[in-house]
Amino acid sequence: MIDIKETIVVEGKDDETAVRAAVNANIICTHGFGIRPEALELISKAYEQTGIIIFTDPDHAGETIRERLTKAFPAAKQAFLTKGQATRADDIGIENANADDIVNALKAASAIEEGHKDTFTSDDLFLLGLVGFDNSSKRREEVGAKLGIGCANGSTFLRRLNYMNITREELEKVCK
Repeated sequence: MIDIKETIVVEGKDDETAVRAAVNANIICTHGFGIRPEALELISKAYEQTGIIIFTDPDHAGETIRERLTKAFPAAKQAFLTKGQATRADDIGIENANADDIVNALKAASAIEEGHKDTFTSDDLFLLGLVGFDNSSKRREEVGAKLGIGCANGSTFLRRLNYMNITREELEKVCK
């Protein structure tokens, strides 16, 4: 079992249980949309002291919570699972993922270097077929899964590529 130095922020108790079974880390639950002031205070303290990794479900609710937390904590690291990795019997959530997928997502997020720089532009995404084509959404889903950055619309995908310090070589390799 690996140790994660950052505090991991998840949505619920079942997510916390699954993450705890996969890694050693401090974990804070948001308990869904209604993030209580006490939880925000804990997240804020962890953000300052250890840094945080936002690890929400790959569904609409999870993305909404992720956006809210990212606005409040812009330097937070981000961990992602695909819907396929986090789905069991029509239920989408971190709690449904296997331990290896959880570990890989958190290791990728934890390894992000401080102070990212924007490497990619929307023109790059177009040239790689990730925006502007009928199959672009499907391609982003496939590429996002391979890179461990999840699926998103074009502008969010671009932000994630740049935030996660994906190299041009890595992106081009998975786009082939």
